[in-house]
Amino acid sequence: MKAVILAGGLGSRLSEETNLKPKPMVEIGGRPILWHIMKMFTAHGVTEFIICLGYRGYVVKEFFANYFLHTSDVTFDMRTNAMVVHEQHAEPWSVTLVDTGENTQTGGRLARVRKYLEGEEAFFFTYGDGLGDVDLTALQAFHCKQGRLATVTAVSPPGRFGTLELRNHKVARFKEKPSTDGTVINGGFFVLSPKVLDRISDDDMPWESAPMESLVRDGELAAYRHNGFWQPMDTLREKHYLESLWNDGTAPWKVWQ
Repeated sequence: MKAVILAGGLGSRLSEETNLKPKPMVEIGGRPILWHIMKMFTAHGVTEFIICLGYRGYVVKEFFANYFLHTSDVTFDMRTNAMVVHEQHAEPWSVTLVDTGENTQTGGRLARVRKYLEGEEAFFFTYGDGLGDVDLTALQAFHCKQGRLATVTAVSPPGRFGTLELRNHKVARFKEKPSTDGTVINGGFFVLSPKVLDRISDDDMPWESAPMESLVRDGELAAYRHNGFWQPMDTLREKHYLESLWNDGTAPWKVWQ
């Protein structure tokens, strides 16, 4: 299966980092978060990627254009204008980078890569700013078993603020950063049939609006429950949190060797 990854957003809530680069190129432990997402997929046997570019897409292109060089031991012979590669550590990836427009919405970006999905029965689809230890192999198997056009990964939102229980103007109970109140949200890891692209009308259509709503209405959206780690990177605070996990060697999403 191929994996389609959105990498064209502005990331305005992370402007400290995204004024010069697209959000998926913000680094965690010296590597773009996009790289971390791709490594997660690779651990489950997925090595073909379609990256939807938009805002400062050239930064992503330059990263992959130089990736082989940056991960290899090389000798440059200036006398003969030759380069000898001694050892390389690049992943066995096939990466298709597609300019899907500067201001295109998430659904429109997905629809624009239709021709690269011809002949596929299903494909993975995700955002370029979320990490987790989602069992993508199990997600794929679940999707096949359900027999629906789409499957979304349902996760509990990470707790961000402590809660107060008040009685007669006094705090009766305080709970620091509760992980969930039972609510589940879109965790951003999908398995989709290419048929869902017919539900996207134009560039201005977010994937999370009419396309997903129509799938729900038609009973074609299954939910795979993930109870493990999941964390988006929407703010500088969340970026620092993910970086601290990586630097401490406790990053739950690092499921590769």
